[in-house]
Amino acid sequence: MIPDHIKIGDIEKILSKYISENNFSKIGFLVDINSANKCLSIIKQNIKFDYQIITIEEGEKNKCLSTCEKVWKELINKKFDRNSLLINLGGGVICDLGGFVASTYMRGIDFINIPTTLLSQVDASVGGKLGVDFQNLKNIIGIFREPNSVIVDTTFLNSLSERELKSGFAEVIKHCLIRDKEMFDKISRNHWNQNDWDEIVSHSISIKSEVVSKDLKESGLRKILNFGHTIGHAIESTYLNEKNKLLHGEAIAIGIICESFISYHHNKIDKSELEIITKYILKVYDLPKLDFFDTIIKNTYHDKKNISQNIRTCILNGIGSCDYDIKIEPELIYKSLEYFNQKCDE
Repeated sequence: MIPDHIKIGDIEKILSKYISENNFSKIGFLVDINSANKCLSIIKQNIKFDYQIITIEEGEKNKCLSTCEKVWKELINKKFDRNSLLINLGGGVICDLGGFVASTYMRGIDFINIPTTLLSQVDASVGGKLGVDFQNLKNIIGIFREPNSVIVDTTFLNSLSERELKSGFAEVIKHCLIRDKEMFDKISRNHWNQNDWDEIVSHSISIKSEVVSKDLKESGLRKILNFGHTIGHAIESTYLNEKNKLLHGEAIAIGIICESFISYHHNKIDKSELEIITKYILKVYDLPKLDFFDTIIKNTYHDKKNISQNIRTCILNGIGSCDYDIKIEPELIYKSLEYFNQKCDE
């Protein structure tokens, strides 16, 4: 079930209708150079309302407090008040950071998220998680607040590179593994790019929305959405400042393999299921072997699901089901990383 505030369809029609139904004193678009050139430039021809543009640098490295300061200053300089609207047009960085900025500016102004990447459409579009990275730790500063509206238009996916599309597809795989075996079987039979993106996006949004509706603040069930992320985020953080840094979805794809290995170790999936998952992901992604095992393991201790410095993760309970709050030891993480590197060699 997709919540009412999430609209899927023609961006121009949906956005124009929303603006006409509300009376905002000022409207701003938050974009990066990419989304300004590839997305705003397309839709602005048919926009009939006045707006300001605030542009930030692109990329995960700019998802930080200093970028927030820049946007807050621009909102002040452009005289945005409490009756203003901020439209965040872009990928996960724009939506997460823009929502955080809007939620804290004057103690909160209205904002719309328009996710333009597959990753942001199937993941950041749902659940109200907003925030920024700090000291190389992913999403360590943030809040929960749902956007006033989320508008999803899959035509934006045409502007993405193959690598960016694949990055988002990792979250699609995750949603299937934790909640829908039948859908996982379906996508794993196809070439990754032969899927119907409207169907894929709607399916992922439905799964995440259903989980989030039962546990907004991530005190229980919602933690299953982090499958692949305990180790995946640690890998992403480790490689954040390396020349061969990984995209979010690439790190999560590795995390899915590692946490599937841990699921197998806990006798929750059998060897054939582990092989199916591993082979499919390695067929979709061109992933590098990993170094820095000790740093990766150290970074898992910063995961927000941890309790009393015990590493907690999610594991599959068969394909299509997932358990959470599973305590794991660093040695098992090390073995899972070794397993991944070994499979890369085969």
